[in-house]
Amino acid sequence: MDADQSASLYPDTGTPISLEQIDAYLAGIAKDGYKRETIRSYQSILYAFYEMLPDSKRVGPATLAGWSAAMREKGYKPRTINVRISSVNNLLKFLDLREYQLPQCMVPAGEAQPEITRNEYLRLLSCAKILGQECVYLLTKLFACTGLNVENLPLLTVEAVQAGFINTSDGEQRELHIPTHLQAELTAYIRRSGIRTGPVFVTRTGKRISRTSVTASIQRLARDARVAPEKCTPRSLRRLYQTTWESIQANYMPLMEQSWAQLLDGEQLVIGWDEWNDIHE
Repeated sequence: MDADQSASLYPDTGTPISLEQIDAYLAGIAKDGYKRETIRSYQSILYAFYEMLPDSKRVGPATLAGWSAAMREKGYKPRTINVRISSVNNLLKFLDLREYQLPQCMVPAGEAQPEITRNEYLRLLSCAKILGQECVYLLTKLFACTGLNVENLPLLTVEAVQAGFINTSDGEQRELHIPTHLQAELTAYIRRSGIRTGPVFVTRTGKRISRTSVTASIQRLARDARVAPEKCTPRSLRRLYQTTWESIQANYMPLMEQSWAQLLDGEQLVIGWDEWNDIHE
């Protein structure tokens, strides 16, 4: 994009915004219960948007349209563009600058997936427990604690529960660990249900339970658990598992990198080339 195009898309007019305003918005959504990783994602997007603005840091009527066009030229996927535009739209709403929002949604129908929070997940479990729906309780916990695809549900067999892991073949052979507490609950369920071998979750006639039945059973908890029905799906629960692990890994990564660096430095002191040791003495 040349200077003339940039000037037309991001004119030095409109309303200035500041990093302090962005931080105030992020603090507000934190109080509303947004997940830490979601806030970090918003922060990254909004800071990048701020850096993109001209020196005056003003937002005008054509700013978001120009930014969207620039991202398309760089090859960003439609969903990525929409997520970024949506994040800035929310900021502009917070700042009472709705006239600068970009209303177009660039995500293909059905691609965007709502995210369930950990508190909402716990409410689903609590609701299933209060209602005495053990099967739904276990299914909900299974997807959120193992990351299992609903397509691979038949792979959760009596033998897998006994072994403590599920062998899957979704793209590559791998093992999904079954947490100890869930293994114990599944074992008790298997014993009470009289299942001797094969898939754990089956219909009354012994057939494999369908994907639609699994989703419907979890969504029936939505109203009593005060969770949006579109969040009560195996896919959303699996995404919760993934984002939780990503958050844990992000928190521990600096410590892992530090330990790795200390290990290498220690080895270098013992067996490194003399020049390196001389420099660092």
